[in-house]
Amino acid sequence: MDSNRSTSAKPELPIGFLPLFATLLLLWILLHGSLSLQVLAIGIPAALAIAWLFRDGLSFVTDFRFRSTEALRAAPRFLLFFFKSLVIANIALARVVLSPKLPIDPGIVKARTRLKSRMGRLLLANAITLTPGTLTVKLDGEWIYIHCVRVAATDIEGATAEILAGFERYLEVMYG
Repeated sequence: MDSNRSTSAKPELPIGFLPLFATLLLLWILLHGSLSLQVLAIGIPAALAIAWLFRDGLSFVTDFRFRSTEALRAAPRFLLFFFKSLVIANIALARVVLSPKLPIDPGIVKARTRLKSRMGRLLLANAITLTPGTLTVKLDGEWIYIHCVRVAATDIEGATAEILAGFERYLEVMYG
């Protein structure tokens, strides 16, 4: 047995627990505008319970690769790409809606993501949903099911390239 090792290892709190607890408690105090015993008696247990329930991650910083300069550069690029996609999708959907023929071809497509991180996949699904004309219906492991107002590609590779590739390019650097 290694003499440098402690025989009574203390369980460690997850990295995000304390910042989440502190943030929740601060918000609670700010909402009530008081540090009274009543406010703290309710706020501390509630913040502890929520922080414990969501100790594995509750924000976009969960799994983010902060030590990677590429990830730090990819984050603003992702936002720019998202906003550009948002504008293009809004214009395209407006054309569809304003067209007398209403050229829609709705359907659900199945696409495969390369992202391994849960938070990366969640941000991908949300970016797709926030882009007009598309809605993430289901996220199941590496598979994403997306409802599209106009389905251009029905094969997995085509749908993946058309819908996911642009977002994944940045999210893969940011989250893996």
